[in-house]
Amino acid sequence: MININKVHHIAIIASDYSKSKHFYTDVLGLTIIQEIYREERDSYKLDLALNGEYIIELFSFPNPPKRPSRPEATGLRHLAFEVSNLDETVAFLNTKNIESEPIRIDEMTQKRFTFIADPDELPIEFYEL
Repeated sequence: MININKVHHIAIIASDYSKSKHFYTDVLGLTIIQEIYREERDSYKLDLALNGEYIIELFSFPNPPKRPSRPEATGLRHLAFEVSNLDETVAFLNTKNIESEPIRIDEMTQKRFTFIADPDELPIEFYEL
């Protein structure tokens, strides 16, 4: 059996790099570890952290294919963040003109959650602790 310690990072390809960079840093509040332009690939790679933990690589590539459907596409279904107060989270998102789905209750845990979409329609879940 493989002894996995933790998720190291999640890689996301953006269709509009500056729009996605703004979303993940200015809206979600992730911090930039480093940003590299890779000339040979005409691509940016932005390493992002949450509370000092490296979690996301945000890439730009010329003409990436669109996401096939939302949210039930094959592959990554959604990205989920734990929050302490879902009402405050939704209120903040509203100030940024980001709509969330109606808050739902997880049938298994009885915890509240909701979804928004990133600039490329990748579903982002906020799950209340």
